[in-house]
Amino acid sequence: MDEYLNSQVLEFGAINVTGFRILQPTSVDFQTFVPAWSSLDPNRWPGAGTQYISAESALMYDVAKVILDAYSRLLRRNPDIFRNNFRRGEVYNNGTRGIDCRRAPVLPWEHGERITRIFKKTHIQGLTGNISFDELGYRTNFSIDVVEMTVTSKMVKIAEWSDQNHLQQVPPIRKRVPESQVIFENKTYIVTSILEEPYLMKKKTEPGVNLEGNESFEGYCKDLADLIADYLKFNYVLKLVNDSHYGGLDSNSPVGWNGMVGELIGKEADMAIAPLTITSARERVIDFTKPFMSLGISIMIKKPMKKKPGVFSFMNPLSKEIWMCIIFAYVGVSVVLFLVSRFSPHEWRYEDSFIGPSMANDFSLYNSLWFSLGAFMQQGCDICPRSIGGRIVGSVWWFFTLIIISSYTANLAAFLTVERMVTPINSADDLVKQTEVEYGTLRYSSTQEFFKRSKINVYARMWEFMNSRKHVFVSSYEEGIRRVRESKGKYAFLMESTKNDYINERQPCDTMKVGRNLDAKGYGVATPLGSNLRDQLNLAVLSLKEKGDLARLENKWWFDRSECRNGDTKESSQNELTLSNVAGCFYILIGGLVLAMVESSQNELTLKSSQNELTLSNVAGCFYILIGGLVLAMVVALLEFCYKARIEAVRSKMSICEAMASKVRLSITGAGDTERARPQYFLPTEPLVSSEGLCEQVNYHTMV
Repeated sequence: MDEYLNSQVLEFGAINVTGFRILQPTSVDFQTFVPAWSSLDPNRWPGAGTQYISAESALMYDVAKVILDAYSRLLRRNPDIFRNNFRRGEVYNNGTRGIDCRRAPVLPWEHGERITRIFKKTHIQGLTGNISFDELGYRTNFSIDVVEMTVTSKMVKIAEWSDQNHLQQVPPIRKRVPESQVIFENKTYIVTSILEEPYLMKKKTEPGVNLEGNESFEGYCKDLADLIADYLKFNYVLKLVNDSHYGGLDSNSPVGWNGMVGELIGKEADMAIAPLTITSARERVIDFTKPFMSLGISIMIKKPMKKKPGVFSFMNPLSKEIWMCIIFAYVGVSVVLFLVSRFSPHEWRYEDSFIGPSMANDFSLYNSLWFSLGAFMQQGCDICPRSIGGRIVGSVWWFFTLIIISSYTANLAAFLTVERMVTPINSADDLVKQTEVEYGTLRYSSTQEFFKRSKINVYARMWEFMNSRKHVFVSSYEEGIRRVRESKGKYAFLMESTKNDYINERQPCDTMKVGRNLDAKGYGVATPLGSNLRDQLNLAVLSLKEKGDLARLENKWWFDRSECRNGDTKESSQNELTLSNVAGCFYILIGGLVLAMVESSQNELTLKSSQNELTLSNVAGCFYILIGGLVLAMVVALLEFCYKARIEAVRSKMSICEAMASKVRLSITGAGDTERARPQYFLPTEPLVSSEGLCEQVNYHTMV
């Protein structure tokens, strides 16, 4: 019979079909062949693209494998054996060109006898089991299964025929007639599991107290087994898997699988309640219930160390580019304000002095710097521009400082009160794009099999990386977690998300999960293939999930027993503002006081940035407005200068060029043409009112 199950054959429950099966579904060759066979294009390879293969196709595959094996051995012994038989595209036999098949008698192939001997010495494993031949060329040392199809449409092995032992009956994997629905009462079943925190652990006891049997274990799977046993009214004995493996293909195992899967196939256990992932390969040899826990592959890395804040960390909210631009803007605004004030007539006035009236301008270079600094610090100044150009400069500078100071204040609060943790790896893409951080999985696990068979480009590249560095694979979760903690951030472990979450809640709380899960899968209760226990276990799992018992168990063993909550509280309390965050402010204050006493130096600060600082692109618009305002102010000052020069030329009866030259001299040197100076008002230096209260020498006239 072909390895093909057709439920329509059993439309009537009384039908019982018995046949022979030469395929060996539990063999390693079959398990590795079927996934590749199912992925082929059926249009190009007839019969492919399914999980099943006919006996005819399997025999053809074994024939090709025998031919390949025989010729490989022949060529290894004598690589030049066919050198004289193929010349210039022609075939030669015994020195004669061509082979005449119509000749009687047929001339045999000169190497035929040697090839026949090679074929007879074949000893390989194929889809149909052991392949070997006797002296007459007949196949020997092979077996054929006697199977029958039951009402559940499953093939059941009931006997085995071999050329040596002939027909031998074997215990059926399951009973052909279903038992009553009450199949658990007063029965004791063997449950296999594996030690893995927090699923199953040895219970810690007081000195001198010895626990035996099921009571010596604790964990999620132990509680789950208790709930299922209580729901279905049966007893169970919990045993640990002999080889400490979950279950993978193993050519050294009698049943082709090791771990808990092998024990279920070999009928050493009735069910497995453990973190056993449901996969298609395992589903072919054992049965699973509905998942009792959903999970996925995740990335575990070592938690980055938090750096101590620097002395000038209060400057981190703005990038160094912004700080440099602010300095240049401050100097530029001061210079533009100085120039605009020098060229604007409205900023000039006459002052009375001991040597007579003279022209004065409040906005010298030092005063311009002081005005800009006071505006930037939002403190103000005792002088203000009076010209239109000067007021434009002041307005755009005030607007600029308003935006910068507001942005700095808002960003400073987040920087000094919230500690950001920057991780080097945040996703699988980050792992692929670098080689500094190595990554690996657990050997013989579903996670390793996932990357091995994945067709997604990122995961395929990750498998190439891991497969080329065999040392990245680990034999146990404990080894992988230890490598993460001891590698100083140079190793990432790919593991189930549930295990990752659990370890992150354990002391010393130095690991963390990054990125999203790479796939979606689940853990299920496993039973031998065709076991009538599965349906009842399915109902139990679904009922426990609907009542919330499974969620309660997960919270109990993952989060309620967390060991990192105290550490998290401590870390959160350390997020308050400390002296180290603002020590730079005190240093600047002390330095300013010292420099003020010396009165001869200027402050120069060293600026520092961080990865989450406010960048130049965030506030570029403020700089554009500032530059536009400065240009507008200079244009207005120039127009004002020309306009006043023209009025002065008309009033003084001179050419406009002479008037402009006089104004330029005044703007540059601060001293204009005294002969043509026409001050508007005279400001007396002595009091205009005497001590008797009478007006003396009061002059309210404009000077001529």
